[in-house]
Amino acid sequence: MWEQLFRRSARPSLSLQGQIREMLVDAILTGILAPGDAVPSSRELAKLLGVGRITVVMAYQQLTEEAFLLSRERKGHFIHPDVLQGRTAERNPGNIRNADTEAHTDWSRRLWLRPSLQRSIVKEDDWQQFPYPFLYGQFDKELFPTAAWRECCLKSLGVVDIRMWAPDHITRDDDSLIQQVQTKILPRRGVWASPDEIIITVGAQHALYMVADLLMREGTSIGIENPCYPDARNIFSSRTSQVIPIGVDGDGLPIVNAMRKLEYLYVTPSHQCPTGVTMPLERREALLEAAQKHDLIIIEDDYESESSFDEQPIPALKSLDRNNRVIYIGSLSKSLAPGLRVGYIVAPPELIKELRALRRLMIRHPSTFIQRTLAMFISLGHYEAQLRRLGQAQKERHAELTAAMARYLPQCRITPVRGGGSCWVQLPDHVPAQSLARQAAEHGVLIEPGDVFFTSPRNTGNFIRLGYQSIPAGQISQGIKALAEAMHCL
Repeated sequence: MWEQLFRRSARPSLSLQGQIREMLVDAILTGILAPGDAVPSSRELAKLLGVGRITVVMAYQQLTEEAFLLSRERKGHFIHPDVLQGRTAERNPGNIRNADTEAHTDWSRRLWLRPSLQRSIVKEDDWQQFPYPFLYGQFDKELFPTAAWRECCLKSLGVVDIRMWAPDHITRDDDSLIQQVQTKILPRRGVWASPDEIIITVGAQHALYMVADLLMREGTSIGIENPCYPDARNIFSSRTSQVIPIGVDGDGLPIVNAMRKLEYLYVTPSHQCPTGVTMPLERREALLEAAQKHDLIIIEDDYESESSFDEQPIPALKSLDRNNRVIYIGSLSKSLAPGLRVGYIVAPPELIKELRALRRLMIRHPSTFIQRTLAMFISLGHYEAQLRRLGQAQKERHAELTAAMARYLPQCRITPVRGGGSCWVQLPDHVPAQSLARQAAEHGVLIEPGDVFFTSPRNTGNFIRLGYQSIPAGQISQGIKALAEAMHCL
């Protein structure tokens, strides 16, 4: 039994001592071991598991301190008699009613919103098991600064720092991260803001949700790019039916007459999602002029602001804003790991005040431990170094991808970009994007069909998005070759 329990708890991320502790805790809380049961002596368990005795001794000692085990002199260790005290007793299985005979609750008539029915980007849960994952916005273990992040996590666990981030901040953010965003992050994009103009969010998507929640209701008119980031479209559509698509061109969102009737406009000028094109400076200035003329508020999603192949990237739209017409949304985790979920909003103080009050109702505030760790990461120069490393890697991968496409798939057309982590590719007319995605997966290649980015599933053209953030440069050429083979099978 002990060998089986130990194998079940075997995790490379835990030390042997940690695995033994997890094994025993799991066995106690799941009822395999009952209060009062004896556990093997440290010598006996060490022999059964093939580990050093001191490892078992240390595990037993820790579990005794935490009242999972009780040590009795000359008798050994036993499961603490009070270990399950305070836990609700399990229901007798014989009293559990048959679900088939119960009256069914009709949840469908209670739901006023069905987010699961919206068209969204779908990615394989086990995408890391595929040899050629051309997916955008995923984690790349080769580029994550593990040592630097671990250093900052440990520093944030110092006694003084714990006292700073551990209390409930209610509506506040960690002051050190606000300061780093204000002085190090925003100036890179030409944006200058005071602390009361910044709020931290759980990623850029949380920022979009809060802005929509605060400013939009049925009848509110908002213009979006077409194609567009699907989750932004879905968020806005859940608030109002007046979501107006505006077709993009080679310079991003154009200035159109429809803007006269809009209250809000959502735009991704640095790298249009999903085409990746960059809006030139002249159009940005014209867009701000139109916003002022038509009393229009612009929501700028600068989700990929830091990734540019140019030495002098175009500053953010917000940096040109002189009339507080732009709500600026950015991401701090896009350059590190999406699982960190850290973003921010820059807006006038009166709007930030209400966003803080709204955020309190939702989540109170994002993890202040993550905030403080990230602030330290930025202050020590790790973030700046990471941006340089990421920029160089993406530039090399983009070059590798375009070369491989020219070699193996010359019949496809790539939209030129000036940075970012993906390419927008137009397929030949006879190759359906969805069919290609299914066939490619059988060849170990993951791609993203482009139809989901368009407002209507009809007349979307024939596009795919190829991300190169999560695939090593050395596998790109072979992956495109496999994609070409998949296309030939259609």
